[in-house]
Amino acid sequence: MRPALACRTFQNPTIEHAIRDVSSAIKDPDWQQLFANTFPNTLDTTVAWHNGSTPPYTFLITGDITAQWIRDSTNQVLPYLPYLTIDSKLAQLVLGLVNMQAEELNAYPFGNAFQPPLRSRLTPAENGIAVDLRVQPPFNNQTVFEAKFEIDSFASFFQLASAYWRSTGEYQFIYSQTWVEAVDKILDIIRILQQPTYTNNKVNRSLVSYVRKTTEAKETQFAGGPGNPVKYTGMVRTLFRPSDDATMFPFLVPANAFLCVELENLRDMLDTLRVFSEIRDKAAELAVQIRNGIQKYGIVKHPDHGQVFAYEVDGYGSQLLADDANVPSLLSLPYLGFVNATHPVYKNTRKMLLSTDSNPWYFEGPYIRGIGSPHTGYLKTWPMSVAIRGMTSDNSDEVKECLDMLKASTSGLGLIHESVSVNSGSEYTRSWFAWGNSLVSQFVIDAITRFPGII
Repeated sequence: MRPALACRTFQNPTIEHAIRDVSSAIKDPDWQQLFANTFPNTLDTTVAWHNGSTPPYTFLITGDITAQWIRDSTNQVLPYLPYLTIDSKLAQLVLGLVNMQAEELNAYPFGNAFQPPLRSRLTPAENGIAVDLRVQPPFNNQTVFEAKFEIDSFASFFQLASAYWRSTGEYQFIYSQTWVEAVDKILDIIRILQQPTYTNNKVNRSLVSYVRKTTEAKETQFAGGPGNPVKYTGMVRTLFRPSDDATMFPFLVPANAFLCVELENLRDMLDTLRVFSEIRDKAAELAVQIRNGIQKYGIVKHPDHGQVFAYEVDGYGSQLLADDANVPSLLSLPYLGFVNATHPVYKNTRKMLLSTDSNPWYFEGPYIRGIGSPHTGYLKTWPMSVAIRGMTSDNSDEVKECLDMLKASTSGLGLIHESVSVNSGSEYTRSWFAWGNSLVSQFVIDAITRFPGII
């Protein structure tokens, strides 16, 4: 359910009107209530700080963790973009997030999650697992909540900026020195992280490294921190996945696909505005190199499904054939805009991913079926993956099945969980997970638009 009016962190009449408007197109009373809970959840519960001045700044927590993830915060506000042109306060909130992300990444481009800014007067959160670390470059835990390097953070930053511009036509934020410096730093880092591990029998210096004293392999990296070796492919190394779990092979294909798309969007925005031609050209060149790298090294032959996208590769021939529920994922490639859902390699990949015989992290049970994650362990499906499956399907029966599973997944609490057991409705993780709520509300709007009367 929604919090009481007085407890909501950002009240907005436009979104209240949108809830009523969308709900009027839904016949199922349970889905009417679930949409009314999930769609405004980010505004209701996660706007920890918004200065409301010029320039605006907004700090969004992820839900039950009092920190701002670059990836999560972008996804949390995506459902509100269509309403920015009719509501200046909502537009200022999202612009504040654009500015906040730029400030965070300009200060420390390698972080995935950040503490509230000092001027917000919010108390920094304690990260209980960010201990016994050796991280390069070093970070300040009073400003950075977590320093797991994930290239989808870069893509999410670009995504929010270009999506805000496309939604509003407003672009003054790009003239901020902070935004330009953040973009410049990110493009330079991307270029460096395309480099191979070895050149002329010498080890190239690693720009990023992460080692943690832990009993869980997913919480630290190989080879003393920089990750397993790679050859040059055009793709970009990353230490962690969007689940915040360590990569096995550093070229995470869906994250590279997402980065490619958002570099192309950055290029298009700057080209249309006729500004920063040097940045535009860098983005364009990197996007081509990444796309070519995925085409050459990220597509492999599966014994049952033919040509498929691998989840991770290293350029030497090593490959991981699986998927993780967290976006960017292989299942989400059409949602991200990298390929069309009818692309033959994607269609083969989709069959591989939605099978217990070929995806070790796809689970089926009497309660729900879908893709999970090493982050939450065996036999737990993430509702997020069910929503992505529905949004990337043009089959009304499959879309309806996804909607039915999601409706049944809330354990009676009326919000979307991080993961749920495929065997029991009472077993779940994270009852307060704003990204999941935003994504499912996106799916509902998508479903009733493409298939009127489906719920």
